[in-house]
Formats: sequence, C-alpha cells, structure tokens
Amino acid sequence: MKIISYNVNGIRAAINKGFIKWLKAANPDVICLQEIKALKEQLDLDVFIEAGYNYSYWFSAEKKGYSGVAILSKIKPNHVEYGTGIESMDFEGRNIRADFDGVSVMSLYLPSGTNDARLDHKLEYMDMFQEYINTLKIGFPNLVICGDYNICHEEIDIHNPKMKGVSGFLPEEREWIGRFIGSGFVDSFRYLNQEEQQYSWWSYRANSRANNKGWRLDYAMVSKRLQENIKRAVILSEAVHSDHCPILVEIEN
Repeated sequence: MKIISYNVNGIRAAINKGFIKWLKAANPDVICLQEIKALKEQLDLDVFIEAGYNYSYWFSAEKKGYSGVAILSKIKPNHVEYGTGIESMDFEGRNIRADFDGVSVMSLYLPSGTNDARLDHKLEYMDMFQEYINTLKIGFPNLVICGDYNICHEEIDIHNPKMKGVSGFLPEEREWIGRFIGSGFVDSFRYLNQEEQQYSWWSYRANSRANNKGWRLDYAMVSKRLQENIKRAVILSEAVHSDHCPILVEIEN
C-alpha cells in the first residue's frame, strides 16, 4: 500500500496549482490531506474520481476556510471514523481515520502554537491525542498516523537547531513526540533515512524554500508491529502546491 500525506494549505488553491495532475502521476493508493480549508460541498468531487479516487472522505473545521482533514482512496475502506469524539479536538477538523483490511490509516493535523493561547491548546491536544491513541491501538493495532505534527523531533529535522524557543521546536514538544514514538510507533522516514537532512515545510518568508531553510513537520508514524513491513519512506520535495511538500510511505500489507 502506497500512502501519501500532504498538508495542502487549501485544497482549492492546490488544485489551481496543478494538484490533480500531480496526484495522477504520484498515484498513491491512499492520500491523507491536511489543512484543506474547505467544506465538502465547496468541492467538485468529480476531479478526484477522474484521478482514480472514487472514495473521498472529508472532515472540515466548523470555522469556514480553516484547518480540516481528508482521506482519498482507490480502495473502499471497511469503515471511516470522523474525529476522535473529543469535542475540543474535533471542532477544528483535525482527525479522520480509514480502516482497511490489515491496516488503519489516519490523517492528522496537530495544532500549531503561534501564540500563548494556541500553544496551551496544542499541548493539551497532544496529551489528549496520546491518551486517545493508547486506547485506539488496543482495537486497531496496525496504525499508520500520517500528517502535519507541527513539531521537529531532532536537530537534524530543522535547518537552524538554535531555534529552541520557537513553537515547533520547543523542548516539551520534542519530548512529547519522542514519547509518542516510544509508545509503540516508528518514524518511517527516519527509520529508513537515518542521516538524511530533509524538510517538509518552508516559510513563505525570506525565500526559505529556495534556500532550503526548512523544517520536517510531516510524519508517517507506523505501528511498531508493522516496522518490518515498511518498504519505502521518502519526502517528495519537488511538489510545490503548498508551503509543505508531501511525504510517502509504502507498507507491505
């Protein structure tokens, strides 16, 4: 199963930048989208069907033009779960999960901590999410949790490791993602690319992408029990429909 995760920073804007043509060429079995910034009713779903994705599932934020996640699939899932059932997590449309034979795929969009209030919300969300996953994996042990975690884990994951006071690279955020991995997951990219210093997000400021001053914020976390099934994990930095780029993981299912 080829799975791609992509924070598109607005699905309608990404489509206008050639997203559908790229999607056809990339040809994943499943693609997890974050920050769709649209309601399902605002989209022409035929463009996804024409690209080969007959099954599309959208979980939008209550606030229009904000956040939201989706899963597009060539394979019909056995079940789709919208949100987590935790209201403070779900009103911003940050989690959707599709269950297939042998594996469950989640699209996740963790909050950013752009100010003190949002940082408090992010830290609370992270704790609740860990508790939710601890329970979820009892019934669904084969999880692939793809998405924008809004955290760089190690110094190799950020162009300037001195930025320790900025949300996304705060010690408590880095400790949390380390604990999350330690709770039974594999960072698929780092598992197969231990020395690669590659990024998945660049600021629109100061020509950051051209200068490769980036952050690795996007992950495909795979349940530890599926570790030996990870065949490929790459960052698709040539895709330029967003300030993020897609990441890909291939799992032998």
